[in-house]
Order: sequence, then C-alpha cells, then structure tokens
Amino acid sequence: MDLEARTIARVTRRLVPFLIVCYFVAYLDRVNVGFAALTMNKDLGLTAQAYGIGAGIFFLSYFLFEVPSNLFLERFGARKWIARIMFSWGLLSMATAFIPQISAATGQSTTTVFYTIRVLLGIAEAGFFPGIIFYLTLWFPAAYRGRIIGYFMAAIPLSSVIGSPISGQLLNLEGLAGLAGWQWLFIIEAAPALLLSVVVFFYLTDRPADAKWLPQEQRAWLARRLDDEHRQRVAAQHFSVLQALGNTRVLLLSFVYFGAVASNYSLGFFLPQIVRDFGLSFGWTGVVAAIPYAAGTLGMVYWGRHSDRTGERREHTALAALVAGAGIAASTLLDDPTGKMIALSIAGFGVFAVLPVFWTLPTAFLSGSAAAGGIAIINSIGNLSGFAGPFVMGKMKDATGSYTVGLLAVSATVFLAMLVALSLPHEAKLERVESDRETEPLRQAAD
Repeated sequence: MDLEARTIARVTRRLVPFLIVCYFVAYLDRVNVGFAALTMNKDLGLTAQAYGIGAGIFFLSYFLFEVPSNLFLERFGARKWIARIMFSWGLLSMATAFIPQISAATGQSTTTVFYTIRVLLGIAEAGFFPGIIFYLTLWFPAAYRGRIIGYFMAAIPLSSVIGSPISGQLLNLEGLAGLAGWQWLFIIEAAPALLLSVVVFFYLTDRPADAKWLPQEQRAWLARRLDDEHRQRVAAQHFSVLQALGNTRVLLLSFVYFGAVASNYSLGFFLPQIVRDFGLSFGWTGVVAAIPYAAGTLGMVYWGRHSDRTGERREHTALAALVAGAGIAASTLLDDPTGKMIALSIAGFGVFAVLPVFWTLPTAFLSGSAAAGGIAIINSIGNLSGFAGPFVMGKMKDATGSYTVGLLAVSATVFLAMLVALSLPHEAKLERVESDRETEPLRQAAD
C-alpha cells in the first residue's frame, strides 16, 4: 500500500468513527423532541403550532451564533471548542426533561420554558457541525471529502435508525421515579454528550502537525498535500472572512442547503407523529419511523463515494435533491401506510444523499478562516429551514388536520434548491493537485 493510501487509512480510522459517535449523539439530542412530542405535547399543553415553533426556534439562536462559534473553533482549536459545545448542549438537553419543575419554580408557563430551553440549546450547539466539516478539511485532501463527509454524516440517519426504536421504548418508562417517559428520554439520551465532552478534550488532535499518532513520513506527506491544495485555492482566488460571508456563490449555496435541511428536519420532527397515526404502539412507531433513515444511511455513504469516484459534484447534488423532493411529494398522494412509507423511504435516500456531496462544493474554493466563516454561514442560513419547516408543518397541521400541505411546501423548496444547485459553477480542478493524477489508480484500487 502506498504512502497516500496508508496515511488516509490511518487518519480515517483514528478520527472518523469517533466523530460519527459524537455527531450521532448531537443529532439525537437535537431531534429526540420529535419522539418526546408523542406524550410531551399533551403533558405540557402544547398545540401542534406551539410545538413546531419550539422545535424550530432552536435554529434561530443557532443561526445567530454559528459564525462566531466556528471562528472561535478556528482560533482556539477543535479539541477545546468541541468539548465545550458538547458539555453545554448535554446540560441543556437534559434540562428539557424538567420543564414542568422549572415552570413551577419560576412561575413561567411550560410553553415559555420550552421555548427558552430550545433557544439556549441552539446557542450551545452552534458551531458543532460546521466546525467538524471545517475540521475535516484540515485532515483530508479534497479528493476524499465526499466519502469522508458521507461516513461522518451517516450519523444523522443512523441516529434515527438506532435512536428511534430506543426513543420509542423509553416512552414506556412512564411513571418511573415519578417522571414521565418523555422526561426519561431526555435524561438518558443527554448523558452521552456529557461523557463524550471529556473524551473529546483528550482524544482529538487539532492539526496534522500535532499528530504524534501518525508516523513522521505520513505526517509530512499529509501536511504537504494539504498545503499544496491550500496554495492552489488561494492562487485561484483568495477570500477574506468578510468576502466569503458576502460572496454570491456562498449565499446561493446557503439556499441549496436550506432546501436540503428543510426536508431533513421536517421529517425528523414530524415523522414519528405521521407513523403514530397509523395506529401503532410506541415501540413499533420507533421501528417503522427508522426505515426511511436506513435508506438514508445507504444513500449518504453510496452517493458520497460515487461522487468521489466520478469527480462530479453539482449534478450529484441536484439528482439527490430531485429524489428527495419527489419522494416527499409522492407520500402526500398515498393513504396506505405501506405506500406512504415506501415513498418516504425513497425521500430519505435522497434527503441524506444530498448532504455529503453538497459539502464538497464550498470546500473546493474556500480555505483557512474564509472556509471556517463560509461553512458556518452556509450552515447557519441553511438551518433556518429547521425553524421554517417545522413551523409550516405545525401550522398547516393545525389548520387542515393533515400534514399534506406542509409536506408539499417542503417538497417545492427542495425542487427550487435542485435548480439553484444546477446553476452554480464548480471548478473541479481546484479539488485536484498534481499528485492526485499520479496516484489516481492507487486510490481507485483502494476503493
């Protein structure tokens, strides 16, 4: 095995499985409110619209603090900053379990306390995902990023494949030690974030130059390769942080991501309730709701690797968005539970296949602090759909008694994102340096 293949394999084994676990916990803590809602809404007196606002308001504070958080990460290092993020969000996610007690102690309504905790959770978690995406650009050459980001982001659907059945079963802990099942759900699922925050501090390495676990030969090769790519991007066009934040392509990429995220969180926050309406128990609701995410896991890993092999990014992003939008739209035409779940599983494949390929687009032309800021602004604007999507879904459910109009609105947004993706330029040459061409046969063989 050549030096490049050995280096990438070692870095992948060291970082990717651990980061998958961290993001698994992060995403589960972000969306487990969807399962808690099955009984929490009634206990707290929340309407569908109030729940939608609370589920989505997380993303407003997340939006405001995303860019500063990512710039702090770039300044202080991933190890310290990610550990801080995980510890603070773990505490706040656990606090969600005690909304009735906090309400009684403060005299505030349970709705107000729910909104407040979700706002604080957004502040706490801001910077985690774009920080990891930026962190991966410090360790992996561009030619590997589609598959590596795909592996990392597979934690999103996996958190639902594994977490949905667990969340469903945790709701059955009703009455244990005087707490409702949804309260135990938040307590148990927040604990891993607190534990992992300590592990992150001691396990992660900020940059290849600090990686004592890499042999000197591999450390030198990786640093040289990443430096070559950085110089190539800077030579083509150098962006300051402020230029990156106002760049037209960055803003258009933000809209593409807005559409992708809208489909993701609309399913994440409301799929358990859609499935529950089939008349299933809590346990079976968790199992059935996991099916679209299993398809999403397959889509994320396969599509990211396929994009790396072909070297094509833009059409891969658009085609996955087309599949996502079509699957969501088709689900509204089907009343049969089996047919609806097939359509939602097709949508799940597309929803998650978009993500790893999409993130190769901004990292192909941004680097350094501009990459940290640009990735953060794309993620923060895109994640505003995490507020808009649930808000529209909840409001339409209250107004019409069904999720059809809300799902169609999400589908239309995804289709628009697909069209914008096709209109964007992408310089594939910026993802390649001369050594790529020399070692291409070896990398293909490694795949």
